[in-house]
Amino acid sequence: MTNVKGAAVTGRQQKRVRGGSRVRSAVLWDALRAVLERITPEAGLSDVVDVGGGTGGFAVPLAELGHRVTVVDANPDALAALERRAAESGVRVRAVQGDAVDLPDLLGPDAADLVLCHSVLEYVDGPAAAMAALTGAVRPGGSVSVLAAGQIAAALHRAVSGHFDDARRVLTDPSGRWGEGDRMPRRFTRESLSELVLGAGLRVAELHGVRIFADLVPSGLLDGDADSADALIALESVAAVHPVLRDLATQLHLVADKPAG
Repeated sequence: MTNVKGAAVTGRQQKRVRGGSRVRSAVLWDALRAVLERITPEAGLSDVVDVGGGTGGFAVPLAELGHRVTVVDANPDALAALERRAAESGVRVRAVQGDAVDLPDLLGPDAADLVLCHSVLEYVDGPAAAMAALTGAVRPGGSVSVLAAGQIAAALHRAVSGHFDDARRVLTDPSGRWGEGDRMPRRFTRESLSELVLGAGLRVAELHGVRIFADLVPSGLLDGDADSADALIALESVAAVHPVLRDLATQLHLVADKPAG
């Protein structure tokens, strides 16, 4: 993929969203652009599988750039919405119903240059089994993009809102949960997410923090103020790879590579 195509990913996404939403997605799209530039075959297009891709927030824009995209999701209603969204955008996205662990049976081995697994590992019954399935689906030399909820950020957010006991429980609970009322089944730290990836035979290539400051800034400060949004995006981009600040992110984004040989 050329730099022009890679830049189009970020540009299109930023045109679609405004204010706080644009800030929250900017770092992730920048990271995906860089991965695609690095792994895309010489022909200029990649096979992308989006596990748990739902209604196509990532799949449709990638298909608009010409990539061959498959979404695997357990929710038939989400897949129906995906197909409508793709049709409205004039692109084709393959929709397959199933779970992450079903990838070997659904798609076969080495099905994609890039596999996205965003906001999925928090909810699956077995993260290790799901990660093994993702590894099997990506081709040698390809990459897996994993986005997962951050444990440390959850403690910070509970503390800022005055729930100090909850914050302590998040830090001490093995799953990173603050109690029975917590709707998130599990959260990850940089270490636990990296161990999961390494255990599946992948190599950690990059780690970014997503939404470090964005979730702490009142949305009203950004809506309608493009300059403030741009400044916060610039701050998030620097903080995303800071060795301390990235661990405080609401979401951790890990890019893992499958060895070529």
